Amino acid sequence: MEMKRTLSALLGLLAGTTLFAGVPSGAKAEDVVTEIRIVEAGGKSGESIEKGYITPFTQKTGVKVVRESPNRIGKLQAMIASGKVSAALFELVGSELQQAKALNLLEPLDWNAIDPLPIFPEARDDYGLGYQYYSTIMTWRKDAKAPSTWADFWNVKDFPGKRALPDSAYSAIPIALLADGVKPDQLYPLDLDRAFKSLKKLSPQVAVWWTTGAQPPQLLNDNEVQYAVAWSGRVTAEPMLDYSFNQGLIDTSFFTVPRGADPAQKAAAMKLLHEMTVPENQAAAANVISYTGNSPQLDALLPKDRIGQFPTAKQNKDVQVGYDLKWWFDHGKEVEERWLNFKLER
Repeated sequence: MEMKRTLSALLGLLAGTTLFAGVPSGAKAEDVVTEIRIVEAGGKSGESIEKGYITPFTQKTGVKVVRESPNRIGKLQAMIASGKVSAALFELVGSELQQAKALNLLEPLDWNAIDPLPIFPEARDDYGLGYQYYSTIMTWRKDAKAPSTWADFWNVKDFPGKRALPDSAYSAIPIALLADGVKPDQLYPLDLDRAFKSLKKLSPQVAVWWTTGAQPPQLLNDNEVQYAVAWSGRVTAEPMLDYSFNQGLIDTSFFTVPRGADPAQKAAAMKLLHEMTVPENQAAAANVISYTGNSPQLDALLPKDRIGQFPTAKQNKDVQVGYDLKWWFDHGKEVEERWLNFKLER
């Protein structure tokens, strides 16, 4: 009996290596990983994952990757609660990563297996690899007066026009504080009283509180608003619009492993995560959408005529503000309650 167990364990171990060495003698065909599933945000972001990371991964390993979206954290919770974990990787934004860790929804990553190339330190978490940076920035029509700070954006007298702001406390509150004169390095802990007071000042000029990333560029191009808060990847290539990364909010999307994922699937996923640390792969992904990866060496590989579009280009990363994700996790419930009340009052 003991010999059978040993042999079974050995065959299982060998099956886990067949990603790269073919099917070992004696291993069962059904133990060989030929396909993994990942849950991601979809759209252009998903297309960038396909081109930048999945294509080289599949070429090296022969393992097919099936993409699925959307990637709401509730979907992750439901998957784990059902006991049927079908995905090897699940994309979460930074605040969701903290929540998922607290709810015990994730497996720790095997960083030795990932064997990453150099990456920004904030992209490395025990439970997530930050693979994509994106920014929330100010943008405006080119025929409108150009603001340079959020204080300008709030100044409707000198910068006349309608505004569009996100229906999201996560973005709106830090921006409101920056507009009210809080220095970026003193932003946290967030002063909620001051933030909501600042938001109320601008609220009469806010024509739209948007809920999807496609709205700001459409509103601007249609001249329904003249100034907007927008996700950088949605507006930097729009010919009628201008933008600034100054005081922008830079954030990171992470890939995580759902708790209960199949070990062989997880092993394959670690190799896919490695591809997300390769600068050349990140450059290919950035050609699909102007979000950027986690490599400090990426700038040299990005097109020089578009360098100003990318969140992690040094000229942009240095003038932006990050999120204190622990603060948001600790205070998220309070913020959400106050945000709902603010929505009723505005």
